[in-house]
Amino acid sequence: MSDSDRDSSYGSGARILTVGIASTGIFTFAYLALASHSLDKTAYGRVSLLWSVMFVILSVIYRPIEQLLSRTIADRRARGAASRSLRVPALIQAAFALLFLVVALALRPRIETSLFDGSSSLYWILVVGVLAYAGSYFARGWLAGNERFALYGGLVFLESTSRFLFALAAALGIAHGQTAVSIGMAVAPFVSLCVVPFALTRRGGALRRASYEEREAPAVEAAFEGPAHAQAEDAATDLSMAHGARFAVSVFGIMLAEQALMNAAVLIVNAKSGAALAGFVFNVLMIVRAPLQLFQAVQTSILPHLAGLEARESADEFARAIRITVLAIAAFAGVCAVGLLAIGPWVMSAALGDKGFTYERGGLALVAVGMGFHLVAGTLNQAALARHRAGLSAAAWLLSAALFVGWVASPIISDVVLRVESGYCGAAFILSCLLFALYRRPVDA
Repeated sequence: MSDSDRDSSYGSGARILTVGIASTGIFTFAYLALASHSLDKTAYGRVSLLWSVMFVILSVIYRPIEQLLSRTIADRRARGAASRSLRVPALIQAAFALLFLVVALALRPRIETSLFDGSSSLYWILVVGVLAYAGSYFARGWLAGNERFALYGGLVFLESTSRFLFALAAALGIAHGQTAVSIGMAVAPFVSLCVVPFALTRRGGALRRASYEEREAPAVEAAFEGPAHAQAEDAATDLSMAHGARFAVSVFGIMLAEQALMNAAVLIVNAKSGAALAGFVFNVLMIVRAPLQLFQAVQTSILPHLAGLEARESADEFARAIRITVLAIAAFAGVCAVGLLAIGPWVMSAALGDKGFTYERGGLALVAVGMGFHLVAGTLNQAALARHRAGLSAAAWLLSAALFVGWVASPIISDVVLRVESGYCGAAFILSCLLFALYRRPVDA
């Protein structure tokens, strides 16, 4: 495939994925908005806490394998190397899921009492949902690495719409209570896997038409015999247990830090001030959650694209992809900040309901600016992963997250909500600066 064909395929796939995940973002926001309107502030606080805990766990234990699969499969495809077994990433994913189950069962009384005020229903929704998402995230990594963006978009769209229907049922009076709303979080990953048979069917058809390995074997053998021998050999080990574990651990740190930026404030406020205020802080950070979910389309498509460009040593195209993405983010974040300064409090109250707290326009704008820095950091992070700098990227994320957690937990600013808003913006700014410095570092350094 020529470079122009690759660029055309990438652009088309990214557009399809963007449409799918844009719809997903809308349905996710609608799910939480309907839950906020349907439940009292304490019940909604528990639901938002369940959401926070579940997606912290999902991102930390499953996203590393999604990213490993996406980058490695794309890298090998760009080099013309044959597809390799997925046994190693599957074993790592299964190990993470089993570890979660063991810990969750051991800590059941504490989780039910401390997090969910004794609700066993919310506990089991958490357990079932996290285990079910193991398959969903593995499928995402495989689809992204093979640039099957339409099916990836379909997967996350089915997930969000099925979850939304449970909140809609509660809003219409068909169902009632926090359990009825929350159970959608456990059902959604099962529904999302409906796309897998379509992916396997299409893969089988492609294999019947022509064997990829048979067509590319001579070229691969020549590469191993020529000057590129060392580079090709590195590619061949990308899915080894040692390499996979190192990459997964680094991305584990990145995901842990990102979820700390997104959800640590909710957990800290819940522990210190109760579920009601924690639910309000969760709503404030919805300014970040919805764009981040939308931006997942860019992150999902840009990692395999950048990995391919890096493998082909297309430095100019690599830099161009980063530059265009960052400029688009800056424009988007600027529009959001101006809009929130103008009508933010009214929009937030209308969309998420009055929970007895006041939205301040200045604080909302701060979160929007921080969201821009966060999205820029996400783009630069994908560049670091494509260049095999996952460890250094993880260090930047963990440092920024630690500063944020320390800020929120301290009494530096008496207004808890403003402390969260300012801390998030500051931490995201520091993170983007650190990752930009890493991006500017020479490739061979």
